[in-house]
Amino acid sequence: QPPAPRPTPPPMPIPAPNRVVLSDVVEPPHRDAVLGIVRRPTLSAKGSSEDVVCSPELFRWLLDHPDRVALAWRRLKVPCLEIADAGKGRFTWADGDGSDVTWQTVGTFADGRVWYATGKVKPAPIGPTVPVKAVVVVSHAGRPAAGGKLEAITPTAQAFVHSDSKAAAVALRVLGPTAPKLAEDAADQLLFFFAGIARYVTAHPEQAESLLAPAAGR
Repeated sequence: QPPAPRPTPPPMPIPAPNRVVLSDVVEPPHRDAVLGIVRRPTLSAKGSSEDVVCSPELFRWLLDHPDRVALAWRRLKVPCLEIADAGKGRFTWADGDGSDVTWQTVGTFADGRVWYATGKVKPAPIGPTVPVKAVVVVSHAGRPAAGGKLEAITPTAQAFVHSDSKAAAVALRVLGPTAPKLAEDAADQLLFFFAGIARYVTAHPEQAESLLAPAAGR
């Protein structure tokens, strides 16, 4: 007889962004959805990255062009799934195994932004896809670095995921106490996705134009 499922772990005990700030910066069409997810997440996580020494303009540009970041990784011969520009500030990502997510920036604040995502994910190779909605608050505060033109940027991300799906509840029971750690790892990887290219371009500025150029024919 299989062991009884472990109880679903509570969301990670991290502070939510100030709701007054979110109310001020999130665009009205998305405000209620964003606040609802942040207040009642199915799972939440916080990610961080080591400081990135680069120009703040570069880091903001990378956050605005995740499709170019994914392409840059592939040009460096690092496996990376394609991110497509869906127009009007929206981007899509799919893994070919059932996960398919669309997101966009729905608010900005000093040294940060709010992403709102909808779609479906497949939490395990065997099992159904799970409809999800998510909010990711990315902060990238910086301080002057040597030389004056660059900054030491400290990227952080707070992710809040919500799903009413019964499949999501089953997946969390199966994952047990590892679920928050997996979510934290995913938030860390999200930041490294941008930070790694920012570091490389800053160290090799002569490659910036070719590395970050759009795909041929676009």
